[in-house]
Amino acid sequence: MSAPATTSDSREISLLASISHAWRALRHRNFKLFFLGQSISVIGTWMTRLATSWLVYRLTHSALLLGIVSFAGQIISFALGPIAGVWVERVNRRKLLVWTQTAAAVQSLAMAALTLAHVITLWEIIALSALQGLINAFDMPGRQSFLITMVDDPNDLSNAIAINSSMANGARLIGPAIAGLVIAAVGEGWCFLIDGVSYFAVIASLLMMRVKAVAVSRKASRLFEQMREGWDYVRTFRPIRSILLLFSLACLMGYSYAVLLPIFAARLQGGVSTLGWLTAASGIGALISGLSLAARKAVIGLTRMAQIAVAVLGVALIFFGLSHRLWLSLVLMVFVGFGLMQGAAVSNTVIQSLVAEDKRARVMSYYTTVFFGSAPFGSLLAGTLAHRIGASHTVIITGAFCVAGSLWFAFELPKIGAIMRPIYRQKGLLPNRETSLVADEYSPAM
Repeated sequence: MSAPATTSDSREISLLASISHAWRALRHRNFKLFFLGQSISVIGTWMTRLATSWLVYRLTHSALLLGIVSFAGQIISFALGPIAGVWVERVNRRKLLVWTQTAAAVQSLAMAALTLAHVITLWEIIALSALQGLINAFDMPGRQSFLITMVDDPNDLSNAIAINSSMANGARLIGPAIAGLVIAAVGEGWCFLIDGVSYFAVIASLLMMRVKAVAVSRKASRLFEQMREGWDYVRTFRPIRSILLLFSLACLMGYSYAVLLPIFAARLQGGVSTLGWLTAASGIGALISGLSLAARKAVIGLTRMAQIAVAVLGVALIFFGLSHRLWLSLVLMVFVGFGLMQGAAVSNTVIQSLVAEDKRARVMSYYTTVFFGSAPFGSLLAGTLAHRIGASHTVIITGAFCVAGSLWFAFELPKIGAIMRPIYRQKGLLPNRETSLVADEYSPAM
């Protein structure tokens, strides 16, 4: 006769069950393939981001030009976002992603060739960054709306988004650290080359997928009619509108610190290795954020987390601007990374859980537009302000705006929670405990 289970055995079983639950989206074959391919590709992407910033700063030593390059890489995505969203809904999204990833590989390999030949100029960097922005305009809404196709069970969507965020930020931790070593040893060009080759991993994963075609009926047939329909939906549906406004503020003010990191690295008496450590520290915070979201069992309470995340981001940026010690700056970067990723991933999850399927790509194109629109203007603003009042004062000001935005969103929570609850109940996303006590618990912060 077997011995009864002990308390320690029960705790071990509970722990294993929690770990299994946190990675449940990987049981879907298509998502598992995407996860493996993207894990390799995103490491190369983060290597390119750091290498591009360092290359521009090495060539120009200008905070303003750092902002201009970042602006050029994102403004096209902002301008084309709504059009791209409509277009994405009309095509096979897997084929679209294969083409966008192929184009991104060509762009990175072109950067590598010019840099390794020692003939690259600032104008070529700006032009190639603009090309990447054009690719991202179609790739981002395509990837975001394709995510639900890779996950057979809608209840696993939030977990898939959290795992995707964890993967991206694990790469955010690994990529800059590798880039710092590679740049110090052989230069920026090899980072671009590694990135170009890494795209073939995600292309292979897309080609190996078995995806069922999804037929969606739409009332509007013309491109601009569909654009208007998508805009009216975003504009009038308060939960998505409020989430996008908060996310827009976090991108405009919060993401702009990244373009100034080379200046802070130099102020902390460091070089490219210090820049790599600062970027990696923010990656640690972002990775913690992704893992914490993956462990969640429901979407309930995520809007409250968005408000807290933006507040954490703002406070951390204020103190980062005041810091003159490397160890303290690294600690603060962990909180900055956590706040940024928590806000972005939570916004993504809430929007994807609410949006109607026939408007998913269009709504996610506005999510992309917010990111690629707010971020370039924020980078340009940060570069201009830093040129006039210094990087430290610039980061303090942007952090204060993030804190103010989180306070505004706190007053929005009860209003949007009342709208979201019936939708979540209809989709089966609410907990099974349908009592008034539970309803009261979740009403202020869905």
